[in-house]
Amino acid sequence: MRKVLQPEKGNRKKFKATFVRLGKKTSYKGYSEETVLLSAIVDAETGEPMTDHLWFSYTKGFQQLALAPGMRIEFEARVKEYKKGYVRKGLNTKRSSDYKLSHPTKIKRAG
Repeated sequence: MRKVLQPEKGNRKKFKATFVRLGKKTSYKGYSEETVLLSAIVDAETGEPMTDHLWFSYTKGFQQLALAPGMRIEFEARVKEYKKGYVRKGLNTKRSSDYKLSHPTKIKRAG
């Protein structure tokens, strides 16, 4: 669980991270969707580590950067709570709460 993000729930902040690689996931309706893996995510103002990694959708903001492995980027995002665990009709799995960064904007190379 990303407990460091918990006190920031609902806040929009600036973060810095390292681009690792692109990936793919299958959406709820079965469509393939490209994703971005970021690691070493820190608060841009304090430098405090927030989480070791997060996956984001490969949105227009990321596409415009011409990402390369190891590239440091800066972005703003809102801290949100979500339920993690597998959900399927007729199958109950253990679900728990966790925190993520949502709706990344103002994505650019870190200076």
